Amino acid sequence: MNFISQSIPDVLLIKLNKHNDDRGYFAETFRQDLLEDAVGYKVNFIQDNESKSSKGTLRGLHYQITSFAQTKLVRVIKGSVLDIAVDIRRSSPSFGDHVSVELTEQNKHQLFVPRGFAHGFIVLSESATLSYKVDNYYAPEHDRGIAFNDEKLKINWQLPFEEIKLSDRDKIHPSLANARDLFN
Repeated sequence: MNFISQSIPDVLLIKLNKHNDDRGYFAETFRQDLLEDAVGYKVNFIQDNESKSSKGTLRGLHYQITSFAQTKLVRVIKGSVLDIAVDIRRSSPSFGDHVSVELTEQNKHQLFVPRGFAHGFIVLSESATLSYKVDNYYAPEHDRGIAFNDEKLKINWQLPFEEIKLSDRDKIHPSLANARDLFN
C-alpha cells in the first residue's frame, strides 16, 4: 500500500499493490498497522458500510459531531465516484478547503478521511457501489451537513447541476459559514 498525502496532509490517498495474473488479481485493501504508521495514531474501525447509487447521486457533505465524529476509509467496488473531503476544523489553516479524488473500480484507490472533515461523493458512472469503514457508529442526533453547492467551497462536482440527485435532507444543509457544531 502506498499512502499519499493530499493538498490537506491529514487526508490520504491510498494506492493498493495489485498482484495480477491470468486468473485475475489480489490486493490487500486494509492493514491496520500500515494505516496507523501512515497517519501516526491509532484508528479503530468498528463498522463497515456499503452504498449503491445511480449516476448523478450526490451524498453529502456529511459529518458527525462531538464524541460521535467519524474517521472514514472509502473505496469503490463498482463504478466511479468523485469523493470529497472538506476541512471543517476552524483552527486549521486549511479550514474550508477540500480534497477531491476520483475513486474507481479500475484504480482501486481509497480515501482516508479523518475526523474534522465533512465527506461527500457524486456518482460519475451509470451506478456505483462504495464500501467504507468508520470508527464510530452512526448517530442520527449528531449528524450534520454542509451545502454541497456552497460557493465558498468551490467544489467542481463534474456534472451539470440539473443531473445531480439529492436526498431531501441533503437539499437543506446550510453553507459552511452557517453550519452548526463545527470542529475547533
